[in-house]
Amino acid sequence: MAKRIFVTATNTDIGKTYTTLRLMESYASKNIAVGVIKLIETGVKDGVYPDGNILLKKLRECNSACVDFTIEDVVPISYELPAAPFIASQGKALDFSILNSAITKMEAVCDILIIEGAGGLLVPVDGNFMMIDLIPFFNAVGLLVTHCALGCINDSMLSLGALQSRNIDAMMVFNQRDEDGDFETISQPYFLSKDIEILKVDKDIDTICDVLYNL
Repeated sequence: MAKRIFVTATNTDIGKTYTTLRLMESYASKNIAVGVIKLIETGVKDGVYPDGNILLKKLRECNSACVDFTIEDVVPISYELPAAPFIASQGKALDFSILNSAITKMEAVCDILIIEGAGGLLVPVDGNFMMIDLIPFFNAVGLLVTHCALGCINDSMLSLGALQSRNIDAMMVFNQRDEDGDFETISQPYFLSKDIEILKVDKDIDTICDVLYNL
């Protein structure tokens, strides 16, 4: 089994896919065979996978053994409605056999598998599972991506607390965008007061990769 890293976030549109791409590039630059799977993608219409197509392109660039992989290898389950999987699937039970088959195929050609979730930790996948439940289910370590805008303290601490309450091995990183220039003044001091290390996706991606590898 490859080392598994589950990329999740404090909400949707925080930077999971962006972070996953940076992780793939960093590991590939270290000559580590990397694979990627987005377990479930919603909002897929007319063969267009908003995240999956980007991930497939990067996979082919980073791992020569994956040049013939298809979008279904990267996104094994998809739905048209852009909503939580529970709603997009009309409450259908998650078919773990599909996910396990995709993971087995990907792990045959990689040493590190990056698994990207959908939405935030408490997004309902079906009637029994939330996204957070899939991290231990797939024996992965978690990477929580949070934002740096006003409100990130609340969002970050709630999500971090959810991971800690389930004893899930995870680290938190910050995706600071251009418009978040006041993060160092309005939010960062709190995290530092709690001894939370500030690792940023762009600036510290190699360090993030090293920490994850050893979790």
